[in-house]
Amino acid sequence: MSTALSPAPGDDVRRALVVTAHPDDVDFGAAGTVAIWTAGGTEVSYCVCTSGEASGDEDADRAETARVRQAEQRAAAACVGVTDVTFLHHPDGAVVASLELRRDIARVIRRVRPDRVLTWSPEINWELVPTTHPDHRAVGEATFAAVYPDARNPHAFPELLAAGLRPWVVPELWLADSPSWLRNHVVDVTDAFDKRVAALRAHASQVGGMADLEGFVRRNLTEHARRHGLAEGRLAEEFQVVDTR
Repeated sequence: MSTALSPAPGDDVRRALVVTAHPDDVDFGAAGTVAIWTAGGTEVSYCVCTSGEASGDEDADRAETARVRQAEQRAAAACVGVTDVTFLHHPDGAVVASLELRRDIARVIRRVRPDRVLTWSPEINWELVPTTHPDHRAVGEATFAAVYPDARNPHAFPELLAAGLRPWVVPELWLADSPSWLRNHVVDVTDAFDKRVAALRAHASQVGGMADLEGFVRRNLTEHARRHGLAEGRLAEEFQVVDTR
């Protein structure tokens, strides 16, 4: 496998957009990378397709759960330097890569006008099935379609053009949780580890019962760094990076 180490943060990337299915997805999978980007001067926006309302006990009030989880995501975003967080309010646990979702994501892309989009892989990661939620894959599929061709095509969703949202070409797509053999890019997040853990801790409703959250995160990031040949003691997040120009 050919692996590239991320270039200096912020190089030629002024704006980035992260598209996830649920509150906390980015913080479990890429918050260290986001922290590195923002520290380097890249403006990062989040687009969360659901509000995470299909979580908690079976008798939990879904509206209250959604309120709590949105607040947690905004707090987590602040830990890594992100202030622009958009929720699309698609149904948690029932996300499909519909034309409506593609349009909603394309709308955010045209508003933010990012140089890079990060989302979840539409493929199944058979090595770690618990991370391969159907919502994740649906969001990955819809985001890829929004990047290519929807956001750049003036004839796609003419209502966006009518609203003044001009077409935009995203040159680079980053995919989290791809099958391991497709991951071709690694970001050294050692210096952002504390911010990454703080972002995860902001999701108290989801991680409050984890006895060793910091150890869990460190072990995973250590394994990623080892697999990509980084020096002993380094921590890393890994991605599949696709040229979409």
